[in-house]
Amino acid sequence: MAEVGNRRVVVTGYGCITPFGNTIEAFWDGVAAAQNGVALLQSLPTDALPTSYGAEATAFAGDIGEFGPLDKNQQRSIRKNLKVMCREIQMGVAAAQLALHHADLTSGKFDPERTGVVYGSDYMMTLPEEYAKGVMKCEAELAAHNFDHWATQGMPEINPLWLLKYLPNMPASHIAIFNDMRGPNNSLTLREASSNAAIGESFMTILRGHADVIVTGATGTRVHEMRSVHTVLQEQIASGESAGLCRPFDKNRNGMILGEGAGAMVLETAEHAEARGAKPLAEILGQGMSTVIDRSGASNRRLALVNAIRFALNEAQLSAADIGHINAHGLATPDSDQQEAAAIVDVFGDVEKQPPVVAVKSNVGNLGAAGGVVELIASLMAMDKKQFFPILNYETPDPECPVNLVRETIAASSGPVLNLNVTPQGQAAVVIASV
Repeated sequence: MAEVGNRRVVVTGYGCITPFGNTIEAFWDGVAAAQNGVALLQSLPTDALPTSYGAEATAFAGDIGEFGPLDKNQQRSIRKNLKVMCREIQMGVAAAQLALHHADLTSGKFDPERTGVVYGSDYMMTLPEEYAKGVMKCEAELAAHNFDHWATQGMPEINPLWLLKYLPNMPASHIAIFNDMRGPNNSLTLREASSNAAIGESFMTILRGHADVIVTGATGTRVHEMRSVHTVLQEQIASGESAGLCRPFDKNRNGMILGEGAGAMVLETAEHAEARGAKPLAEILGQGMSTVIDRSGASNRRLALVNAIRFALNEAQLSAADIGHINAHGLATPDSDQQEAAAIVDVFGDVEKQPPVVAVKSNVGNLGAAGGVVELIASLMAMDKKQFFPILNYETPDPECPVNLVRETIAASSGPVLNLNVTPQGQAAVVIASV
């Protein structure tokens, strides 16, 4: 394992906002019971979309009670700032506060100068209603493509604090301010690779000796008035008979499911956890990242994943045979799953040699930047409970995806989890962890 001195990086708290609810218990119950978190969309008009289905975090409304137990100052500060947080930021902050409560990491139990936040997110898109009053003020001119009066008449109608609601560095900023964490602070916007990238950077920041504690995770959405349109225009969405089903690696898969959520972990040195009497839930062993894209802009997800997996194995000083199971990206688009399956074969060999493979997106869809950390929490809880959960909606094997999928609830094998995520642009991020 990569170390600075004798440092080990352990996980002492989890928090998540998912389509199954706002607690890790609700999330685990949904996954363990092989439930489908996809339902008819409630927050979006679907007339212009190829699907009426999505995996919404319907239990999260942004109420202060959903941020977990807080002291009076935190409660007052968070409630005051809710108006300058879009839904993604609210979910991200809530997941972090829930993880801090789970870790019992309250003020006085950490050195503010040695405690930081590294968080991931998608780039955040403004809701159209933010501009509505300004557009109405200049409606005739804008209809004629005349923007001469926008600066003087339209802009003054927009909330001066509008931009603060949508900056991707704000989850990390808010979390640090609400909890007086003055150490390293970083924000990563790498689409679906953001979670594992943030966890990996947190791991390395602690190993480098720059912090003793890091709150890490990510928040993301594909369920959004503008984001959903962008996703539909750029990527393949499940439609037809599969509209409400995510089918990773199935021969008849035909696209991803729109989802939303957030997840967080508290990472700290084993010594710091022991000193404050915290029981480690898991340990981070290694991380790897790679981007592979050619000069024409075409990505190579297969090679990016292979590189990232091998980097992570090398850092953890493990071989492929040491891995207990793989939590796959499992996007359920034809090309992504085929390239991911090929990468798994490249590193681990054919199906008989591969460790078991799970795919949480079959339960909760594509949570965007949040997917990786939510998926890792599911694997770590499964390892703790010694029970692997099945992949959903897998009916027809695809010879181009020879992967050792978990098809039913089975006893968890020993050994660490390899958590995979990759973007359409060829950015792969991998984390290896054990319990």
